[in-house]
Amino acid sequence: MRLGLHVGYWGLGLTSEQQLDIVREAESAGFHSVWAAEAYGSDTATVLAWLAANTDRIKVGSAIFQMPGRTPAMTAMTAATLDNISGGRMLLGIGSSGPQVAEGWHGQPFARQLQRTREYVAIVRKALAREKLEFEGDVYTLPLPDGPGKALKLTISPVQDRIPIYIAAIGPKNTQLTGEIADGWLPTFFSPEHVGEFRALLEEGAARADPEKAIDDSFDIAPNVNVSIDEDVDRARDAVRPLIALYVGGMGSKDKNFYNALVRRYGFEDAADEVQDLYLSGKRDEAAAALPAELIDQTSLCGPKELVAERLAVYREAGVGTLICSPMAFDPEERKRMIRDLAELV
Repeated sequence: MRLGLHVGYWGLGLTSEQQLDIVREAESAGFHSVWAAEAYGSDTATVLAWLAANTDRIKVGSAIFQMPGRTPAMTAMTAATLDNISGGRMLLGIGSSGPQVAEGWHGQPFARQLQRTREYVAIVRKALAREKLEFEGDVYTLPLPDGPGKALKLTISPVQDRIPIYIAAIGPKNTQLTGEIADGWLPTFFSPEHVGEFRALLEEGAARADPEKAIDDSFDIAPNVNVSIDEDVDRARDAVRPLIALYVGGMGSKDKNFYNALVRRYGFEDAADEVQDLYLSGKRDEAAAALPAELIDQTSLCGPKELVAERLAVYREAGVGTLICSPMAFDPEERKRMIRDLAELV
């Protein structure tokens, strides 16, 4: 099991120098990769380009490029450029985001996501292979008919023969699709206790593509996991509560919150209702406090080093290939300390 570092969204309490120092600490500690996110603030591509230019070995991953914010061809161009800048270190993670961001920020309809994702990945792969970009699908048609457009091909070659494509998915059908068309899976709030149902979905998808295809070491299960290493387990849990409450309670509407639905599938229906009701009524602290310790422990790495070591073994047994860690500390030295602890434990 390899370690990845998630730097999250840019500009949340750390200077550029502090953030780069943290990433270099991870590279020195032997971390496999560093990943950056985007929502409606910092973009991922700029951050990855800057990190790639200031590191030597660590791979750079998008977690994620928002599909509604880029055409498939633009994503291919960006991935190929980053692969060249980094000397072949690019890992391409994509996802559909959510309806509030897709429609409210990007002005793109949040509809037909399964078919859209299938066609999006097919176009990206075709573009990165430097084939002439001709595609006829239900969502995308390239070139547009009856116009001046022509079939073009990417003018630069990626360094890697095949840039790995990861898909962020938590719903059952999206997870099946990921097993079918992707090289890796980027789940959020992943619970290794529930890996059986997830693996079954991934394998069903893989079988659609090829009856002989298996979800093995060549397919990277790469969850993003919040980490708080602290001798006081309750204090460690408290460090991750606000973020989990944000997603379970406030990321989306009352009727459409993918993270709330995920927690329900884990068996925390009552807690999901309570956290969402509190959060949407403005009681964010109460929502965070209402999160069950069992849910936090299943989806995060919290507590003393020896307890974290035990949980790391569970993730490894669950088939996780890359554990993408988000150290939950405002102090940069504390983040670096957790990075060193994780490297020592893994």
